[in-house]
Amino acid sequence: MGKIISIANQKGGVGKTTTAINLAASLAALEKKVLVVDADPQANASSGLGVDLTKTDCSLYECLIEDAEAAQAIVPTSLDNLKVLPSHIDLAGAEVELFSMENREKIMLKAIAPLKNDYDFILIDCSPSLGLITVNALTAADSVIIPVQCEYFALEGLGKLLNTIRIIKSKLNPALEIEGFLMTMYDSRLRVANQVYEDVKKSFNDLLFTTVIQRNVALVEASSFGQPALLYDADSKGSANYIKLAQELIEKNK
Repeated sequence: MGKIISIANQKGGVGKTTTAINLAASLAALEKKVLVVDADPQANASSGLGVDLTKTDCSLYECLIEDAEAAQAIVPTSLDNLKVLPSHIDLAGAEVELFSMENREKIMLKAIAPLKNDYDFILIDCSPSLGLITVNALTAADSVIIPVQCEYFALEGLGKLLNTIRIIKSKLNPALEIEGFLMTMYDSRLRVANQVYEDVKKSFNDLLFTTVIQRNVALVEASSFGQPALLYDADSKGSANYIKLAQELIEKNK
């Protein structure tokens, strides 16, 4: 049975989608069967993995709101072991539509739970908010990866996210665990980056991934070409970082 991992932080620009795309591709390259569930209305994880959104008739929105089968919405990528359940801009309105539904926090769990046996890892790319869709993603997940960028104000808002996780754990999903905090956009030449890393390490210690994602141009460029860094530039630092992270995650879940 596979593991469902949400990638969440309500702060924007911390590397959630970059992590979803590149961790998924790295796990697939290491021969794990992976599904990315794009739970962000911006659909950047979908387009960043080469999904042509103009040709998708069924998305996560239809699975949540119209009770479509998630298996019908899944599309392949250029990597054999990696598939995507794409998002759509309509998902932005789903917050309102979900509000009146019964068990509204568990709609996503109901949609993707039947897929669990088909994959080793299901990664949910969350939007930069703590709205109902993100609550659904955390309720559906076994664990959560929290990307933290190595910049000023990195820890701002983390308390709110951790409190949300505590509430979901106590009321909706007792099995939810923190998979780990992931330091992103790290530049060892910058004093602030080293300071933030030390602060997070001091605060969360055992929950901090050993792997650090360095600031890397290839990670930015790859997404604009609809590819993970592994396919865009396999020799890049970014690609190497995410392969290392995938290996760490696999080892942790043996």
